Amino acid sequence: MKASAGGYARANDLSHAMELLASSKGMGRVLAGGQSLVAAMNMRLSTDDMLVDISRISELSGVTDDGETLRIGALTKHVEIGANPLIQTYAPLLAEAVSCIAHAAIRNRGTIGGALAHADPAAEFPACMLALGATLHICGPDGERSVEIEDFFQDLFETSLEEDEILTAITIPKAATDEQQVLLEVARRSGDYALVGLCLVVRSTGHRISLLSVGSTPVLARNAMAQLDQGDVDGAVAALRDEIDPTSDTQASASYRRHIAGILLRRAVAQAIGDIA
Repeated sequence: MKASAGGYARANDLSHAMELLASSKGMGRVLAGGQSLVAAMNMRLSTDDMLVDISRISELSGVTDDGETLRIGALTKHVEIGANPLIQTYAPLLAEAVSCIAHAAIRNRGTIGGALAHADPAAEFPACMLALGATLHICGPDGERSVEIEDFFQDLFETSLEEDEILTAITIPKAATDEQQVLLEVARRSGDYALVGLCLVVRSTGHRISLLSVGSTPVLARNAMAQLDQGDVDGAVAALRDEIDPTSDTQASASYRRHIAGILLRRAVAQAIGDIA
């Protein structure tokens, strides 16, 4: 099946992209790496859209050190995230995630902003950003605004982005020298979406736990985090299994996903802070 598009225009810069979206009468779709959007169009899940190609806006790419945070341009490709020395040093969770994402062709084309805007609950980057406590920077017709990651994901493939807005960058706190970041997941085959995935960030201020493939959005496991802050691993595992509500499908049952989530949490704790689980 072939894609059905209502038009195509390449933006020269961010202001040009905003003009193109504004003139699209609500039918504009931002094209970055295209790894999710083009697939959806080929399946006619998205039709007659006006594609606004932002892939060559250089100001939206790259990773910069902003002191206490890292700023990641939304057009930074997955492969660039994995190879960037700032990411490897101050956000190793993201570097680890890259090795879990699909296959080389996807990693070479896909962008981190596209992954977040697409909001697939089975994708690694949304859950990683939730665990890291990221802030998303968005440009719209009324100017720029920032959204905390906890407020960004709304429902299945839905975010707080308005149709005339563009995600431009993400900032994340730089990891302290004693911070631990762990990503674990279970998949049937390398390159497949995870049946269950878990991110654990251990900071001096407390723990952050997020999960992928257990709901309609990535999940921040607040109850499990509170238990782990008290040093109660068993309590954290029990709380985690209680607070997630996975679905059953042809790949795994809800009870299996709930069980595996607890196992992954124990393994992540053991990897991050020693074999106390």
